[in-house]
Amino acid sequence: MSDERGRGGLRITDPQVMRALAHPARIAIVEHLNDTGAVVTATEVAELVGLSPSASSYHLRELARFGLVEQAPSRGDGRERVWRSTSTGLRVDSGGDDPDVAAATEALVDVFLERDMERARQWIRRRPAEPDDWRAAGTLTEHRLLLTADELRALTDRVNELVEPYRFRNRMDDPPPGARPAYFNIMAFPGDEG
Repeated sequence: MSDERGRGGLRITDPQVMRALAHPARIAIVEHLNDTGAVVTATEVAELVGLSPSASSYHLRELARFGLVEQAPSRGDGRERVWRSTSTGLRVDSGGDDPDVAAATEALVDVFLERDMERARQWIRRRPAEPDDWRAAGTLTEHRLLLTADELRALTDRVNELVEPYRFRNRMDDPPPGARPAYFNIMAFPGDEG
């Protein structure tokens, strides 16, 4: 497998791994395990993703086959099978011009984008019922910038550094009063205008 672990989590470059992950339930499983560091059974995963325990078990085995999760040491008598993440995050890297990698990247990114857009739609629907401080804090913002490739890379690196201390996994054991899960998406890419 051409994937590697490092700063920012597991870097996925293998189209087989991308295709294995390109399923809403699998992304939800990996995201939950990466965010929380939890050790879970297929039954616990089933509750999380809304599938049967047998379907969840199948997804966990497939994710393990590609190194995205692994079997964890038993929590008790050894009869239950438990799973954990193999990293703290994912980075999809479609580098190069291999058409197989490009197609797999597009399929995986489509699943991520659809999930993120649905989260944004849900926010817009429930926003009127949110407390004033959360309505003011939530935003959907776009900025059109004029940058070089090096400047864009530096900007996203700085934003990622700013976000790091607030990551769910880093704060979940001792969150400040009033904290709740929040989604912060970054999409940075060149326009086609030239």
